[in-house]
Amino acid sequence: MGINTESNIEANMQIGPTDQGFVRIYIEAGGLEIPMDFDPEEAEEIAEEIRTAAATARQVK
Repeated sequence: MGINTESNIEANMQIGPTDQGFVRIYIEAGGLEIPMDFDPEEAEEIAEEIRTAAATARQVK
């Protein structure tokens, strides 16, 4: 499966700060739970990658 492969998998995602000073992206799908913790600098890099991808996707449509 790659970035351009469509899927019918439903998932829930939550993003928020932890009490340890990290940013957690928490994904739950099909009984699987994936907590991913990032330091604030990494989280900002991820946010910028999402913004860049959104801008590129707007140009495709």
